[in-house]
Amino acid sequence: MTALPAAEAHFALSTPASYRDALDRLRAASAAYYAGGSSPLDDASYDALRLAVLAWEAAHPDDAADSPTGLVADGAAPGGDVAHTTRLLSLDNVFGPEQLLAWEGSLRRRLGREPAGGFTVEPKLDGAAVAARYRDGRLVQVVTRGDGAHGEDVSHVVGSVAGLPEVLADPVTFEVRGEVLFTQEQFVTAQEVRAAHGGAPFANPRNAVAGTLRAKDRPYRLEMSFWAYGAVDLDGESFLPVGATHAETLAAVAAAGVRTTADTPAGLHVVDTIAEAQARVEAIGALRAGLPFGIDGVVVKANSAAEQAEAGLGSRFPYWAIAYKLSAVERQTVLREVVWEVGRTGVLAPTAVLDPVEIDGSTVSRATLHNPADIARRDLHLGDTVTVHKAGDIIPRVQAPVVGLRPDGAVPVPLPAACPNCGGDIDKSQERWRCAKGAGCALAPLIEYAAGRDVLDVDGLGRTYVRALIDAGLVADVADLFVLTEEQLTAASGSARRGAKLVEQFALARTRPLSRVFCALGIRGTGRRMSRRLAEHFGTMEAIRAASAEDLLAVEGIGPEKAPVIVAELAALAPVVDKLVAAGVNMTEPERPGRSAAAGGAGDADGGESAESAAGPLAGKTVVVTGKMAGRLDGFGRSQMNELIERAGGRAGSGVNAKTSYLVCAPSPTGKPSSKAVAAEKLGVPVLTPEEFAALVADFLV
Repeated sequence: MTALPAAEAHFALSTPASYRDALDRLRAASAAYYAGGSSPLDDASYDALRLAVLAWEAAHPDDAADSPTGLVADGAAPGGDVAHTTRLLSLDNVFGPEQLLAWEGSLRRRLGREPAGGFTVEPKLDGAAVAARYRDGRLVQVVTRGDGAHGEDVSHVVGSVAGLPEVLADPVTFEVRGEVLFTQEQFVTAQEVRAAHGGAPFANPRNAVAGTLRAKDRPYRLEMSFWAYGAVDLDGESFLPVGATHAETLAAVAAAGVRTTADTPAGLHVVDTIAEAQARVEAIGALRAGLPFGIDGVVVKANSAAEQAEAGLGSRFPYWAIAYKLSAVERQTVLREVVWEVGRTGVLAPTAVLDPVEIDGSTVSRATLHNPADIARRDLHLGDTVTVHKAGDIIPRVQAPVVGLRPDGAVPVPLPAACPNCGGDIDKSQERWRCAKGAGCALAPLIEYAAGRDVLDVDGLGRTYVRALIDAGLVADVADLFVLTEEQLTAASGSARRGAKLVEQFALARTRPLSRVFCALGIRGTGRRMSRRLAEHFGTMEAIRAASAEDLLAVEGIGPEKAPVIVAELAALAPVVDKLVAAGVNMTEPERPGRSAAAGGAGDADGGESAESAAGPLAGKTVVVTGKMAGRLDGFGRSQMNELIERAGGRAGSGVNAKTSYLVCAPSPTGKPSSKAVAAEKLGVPVLTPEEFAALVADFLV
């Protein structure tokens, strides 16, 4: 069986032979997923293949006589021995606003009137559907969807599914229906546990759940999560209120103690019109990247139980509900090569080179692989078909290989025997391998980083001039930058005017706050944010140098593993720091408005918030920034905005959710609101222009 190439994501069938071939591939993909928890197709490719088959069958109905497309799971799911209380169906899909309107039109025709009961909108969780039966308040049975009429008994998972308690507070009897899945955190743990027991890595969280539900003989248990999206009465008991709407049904389930989709960050929303439902779909889509679990769409349902009954059910899906599929954030493609680069601190960084594939609106051909230990845990081979995940602004990452598609002769990803930059020894004492020379191996990237706008801000010292200075033997560390003469800078840049300008720039760089100077040293684990915390906590370079690993634990974000690394690397850089002092570089962090002197020096003894943070206008607030800043914030990049937010007492967020206090949003040059702006509007999050935000934090602008 072979994977569907990315180029086939959208196609049309042209001959009966191509239809039969596509139908065989559809059956095989469904059978592989429902039988073994692993599919040769990613969701986007499966959807495209299925749509092509359905389009052919609509145009050639005589060919569809024995087609399984009208059955739950395309007829491939094991039926099992347990009869469902009522049929447990899947959902039909739409892929855009026009199709959602068309679905509402079909609902209107079935009802013979406009839907009067409104709609509910909730996330479509990307897991596996189950029915869980409670009798007298005890969870007695869990059953898979199966073929919709019968499912498999998977009650062995009872006790390992968060959100599906074994015992309820009240002795109620009912059947709850919902989705079992792995959260992102649970999936990472599951991969580690599985690797420790010699198992092949899961291709993705969805396949992992399918396999885990059906596995009864594993020597380990994996925690999963559950959220309910419906319920039915069981054994003739009347648990649900008579005529309860969908929203009221989930409220009753939640009151009983079972977690529902209303409890997710995306929530359950009741709206009056399909236009409002579309707006909610877009808002949930904008939240997607920040959710703790995967969603592949948004579900819209008729809220009224009476209208649901009137609309009725098909063989595969109810006519009163629809899944609005979102763009794929997970695709399968082929891993061709792994390239290794050395970062500014000497860390060896592997990058996967992939066959290009469309994910979440962009073409992805490279993805992160973290470190050698991670590569080994995932059992990656060159030539593997791999699952690649990308959502929002997140850098694409390789999740795992699809082991069943591994080509003959595939070899494990080769790990470097020597530093790929200098050819020297590699320090393999930690999961993240590092050149034994440390930052000295990657001097050029370190100097470029130190001179960057967010650090020392040496305008005009670009990559070409940095290389020229290093090649001339004039710069061996960051401190050497501050003793360069105008003649040396002129020679490196090839321009007397540029040489004079660089002298002025280095004079300004000497006055930068300690946080930026400390960041320029390139110590592992001390980027802009951590360097700022260290500088504000201790106040002076002298105090930081005198601090022990135990002292560093008082700084937010520094744990027992990071603290000794910082102490050791700072001690090793003592000659560089001494040269910086001798060159007249500033070694203190300036006082900020509202920050008492007690916040400097030895720092807050209890490691709590500084007086500045407690008194700032953003104290206790989370701020998200999007777009290009203007006005008084013109030129502020992401790290500078994050620094400003923290100086004013707030916390910088990455995605808009219910806990966001403000969205700072620059006007779009196209006039179309960003996804974050759409999410903020739907969630009622205040949106500030750059100028309004600048006025709010005016005392903290430097």
